[in-house]
Amino acid sequence: MGGVAMNLPTTPQGWEALYAAADDELRAEIDHLFEQDLAEHIWRAQVGRQSEAADSTAFVTGYGGSAGGGKSDLLCGIALTEHKRSAIFRRERVQTEGIIQRMTEILGTTDGLNSQKGIWKTHTDGSDRLIEFGGLDNPDDHQKWQGRAHDLKGYDEVTEQREHQVRFTMGWTRSPDPKQHCRVLMTFNPPTTAEGRWVIDYFGPWLDKKHPDPAEPGEVRWVTTIKGRDVWVPDNRKFVLFRGEPLYDFDPSEFSPEKIITPKSRTFIPSRVTDNYFYVRSGYIETLQSLPEPLRSQMLEGDFSAGVEDDEWQVIPTAWVEAAMDRWEPREQKGEMDSMGVDVATGGSDNFVIAPRHGAWFDQVTRIPGHDIPQLTAGRVGAAKVIEHRRDRAPVHIDLIGWGLTVYNVLVEDRIQTVGINAARGSKELTADGMFGFFNLRSELVWRMRETLDPSNPVKCALPPDPKIKADLCAYKWTPVKGPKKTVVKVRSKDEMKAELGRSPDDGDAIIMANIDTLKDEVVQALTVKKAYNPYDELA
Repeated sequence: MGGVAMNLPTTPQGWEALYAAADDELRAEIDHLFEQDLAEHIWRAQVGRQSEAADSTAFVTGYGGSAGGGKSDLLCGIALTEHKRSAIFRRERVQTEGIIQRMTEILGTTDGLNSQKGIWKTHTDGSDRLIEFGGLDNPDDHQKWQGRAHDLKGYDEVTEQREHQVRFTMGWTRSPDPKQHCRVLMTFNPPTTAEGRWVIDYFGPWLDKKHPDPAEPGEVRWVTTIKGRDVWVPDNRKFVLFRGEPLYDFDPSEFSPEKIITPKSRTFIPSRVTDNYFYVRSGYIETLQSLPEPLRSQMLEGDFSAGVEDDEWQVIPTAWVEAAMDRWEPREQKGEMDSMGVDVATGGSDNFVIAPRHGAWFDQVTRIPGHDIPQLTAGRVGAAKVIEHRRDRAPVHIDLIGWGLTVYNVLVEDRIQTVGINAARGSKELTADGMFGFFNLRSELVWRMRETLDPSNPVKCALPPDPKIKADLCAYKWTPVKGPKKTVVKVRSKDEMKAELGRSPDDGDAIIMANIDTLKDEVVQALTVKKAYNPYDELA
């Protein structure tokens, strides 16, 4: 075997070919090598994509694609061999049982496992290790993990998990040991529902076929989050924002630490079932080949564009939103601002969102963290933010629920044309085709957004390509309800959506309010001024 060592295979297929071609003596030597390696290391990544993911230096690594690519195995393996404190999450705590079973197989024992607390303490490869298993079942479960530091945050089948919970919990990926590699590992198959589409946006350069700057598998890119939006940057240089643009040449002593932005690295490595040496030999591939489409393409080929279906009761089809975003281009000359939608938030985790509209072109939204709007001065501070972004005497449409009323009152006092939106009040209007009525004003406004985005609408709307806007607009769901004369559309309430999403649909609500057409005061006045009587008009 010493002569073979210089030419060892670098792929699972290579090992399979070598093993198939080997005589009994060489096969025995190969088996001995594997046994010897496992005696020294309890787990070793398989040659190929799995080892690439295990060795990744990126802060966030996505590893996924087809079923059977060794995704859960990778999480278990690196937690047991490379990390001191790990947290591994599934959407539901009970789903972590499969990961625990795999760890039991690797360790050969359950010693150190406290199944009730979901904690495993063990000693492997010369180090003490602590592994926690968590579920993010409920919208606020992520709060339980606030401040709990781990050098590995692992998310198994992350397409089943809520985006805001993932982003929140990974914020405490750190270690007191400067030599310890800290990282986030997300494993997943292609999403089968619209709720999991955020992962495609998160790894857009690798997974989104329409991304303007695609990346190669394993290529490391740099990204930061500014005002709730992922921004891709050229490298890992720190910068501050000056007039909205990155400034790299700055004196750190002149800025507080929170103003200095440090990009994080991100990559994606595709997994294939053919990368898994054991599944290649087990017949599992044939099982996947027998699946019906689109599951076959998703699970066998890892096709992220295959078969992601909308919910049956989704108000606005995802394809319509994507088409509107494909039409959007930035404008230097935006034209006259016709409307503004404002969703108010104060003192908490929700955002204060301002959405301007210029004709059929929606501008990028402005997100202001709710905690930057003190509740004691919410009316005046919130109104000042609205006035700052308002142009061309555009009517302001503002949600009156909660603190929105205080902002509305100040705007009215300042003689700003403002339309208060009480989403709970009734509606006597009908859908454009006359088929349905509306349960309330909220249902009507959401449905009007559907009609605006309908491909049959001759006026083609353009929406900024923003993952949060897309997620919110695709999250509205409706139920047909029997009305006094005809069936009415009932869209889920904001509270119901918040319970499912784990956050408020601030962006979507601001957009649907910006979609309202309200005549500007000066236009109304011009139309209502009585024309002076001219006797010759009758002769004309």
